[in-house]
Amino acid sequence: MSSDKKDVDDITGIDTTGHTWDGIKELNNPLPRWWLWCFYLTIIWGIGYTIAFPAWPLISSATSGVLGYSTRAEVAAEITRFEEANAEISAQLASADLSTLSDNPELQRFATSAGGAVFRNYCSQCHGSGAAGAVGYPNLLDDDWLWGGDFANIEYTIRHGIRNEEDWDARYSEMTAYDEIFTNEEVDATVQYVRQISGQSYDEALAAQGVDLFANNCAACHGDNGMGNYDLGAPNLTDAIWLYGGSEEALEHTVRYARFGVMPPWGERLSEAEIKAVTAYVHQLGGGE
Repeated sequence: MSSDKKDVDDITGIDTTGHTWDGIKELNNPLPRWWLWCFYLTIIWGIGYTIAFPAWPLISSATSGVLGYSTRAEVAAEITRFEEANAEISAQLASADLSTLSDNPELQRFATSAGGAVFRNYCSQCHGSGAAGAVGYPNLLDDDWLWGGDFANIEYTIRHGIRNEEDWDARYSEMTAYDEIFTNEEVDATVQYVRQISGQSYDEALAAQGVDLFANNCAACHGDNGMGNYDLGAPNLTDAIWLYGGSEEALEHTVRYARFGVMPPWGERLSEAEIKAVTAYVHQLGGGE
């Protein structure tokens, strides 16, 4: 375009872009030279970065970069460094008798600290970050245990899990579903009896009918007094602690359809020291026996 066809501003004498807003013309001022150099440098730096470091995504991976840098390798190296630093005390923990752990304060502190890290990484997804559990996931802060809360039982549960199909030594128990065994009235009677022995409000007439039903069908696992059985993983029905809820609706669902919670085994996924550590951590949360 020849200069005589340029739209020049009469006041400044500078070419305009040809854009006009409400009679105001935009001057075609050149960009500051320092800004242009900064812009060019960022382009050069960006190209250099994508060559030197992992950057461009491919089908199943990404370009590795000429420097071979890897955040995964950096993290792995850091983990290895700490494992080597803690190797001696980890070996002590792996062979320790947890029942006498309190005799070695330094080892006990290491165990609970390491166990807390293991718990937050592998267990908190179900039991909660504070170990208070949720509906269907046991609260590990109280002293109500399905399978026992001493060191040996906690360690066994962690190592083998519960009702899983991966470990033949997993703890296993299965409650009968009474939906097709009991009539609706018998279900209601059993629910009311359980509410009675657990100290909740209940229907006296139905609860009276539930006495024999409980004795003939439930006491074999939960005990004549309803206080549960560690060997069978049968919960105590006389306290105010419920895994799935103690309301009439929750209890009716349990009686009709049963419950079947599953916990994975960690014996093959965690080291011996990690199993001992998380056992010690869970035990000291407040409910360990």
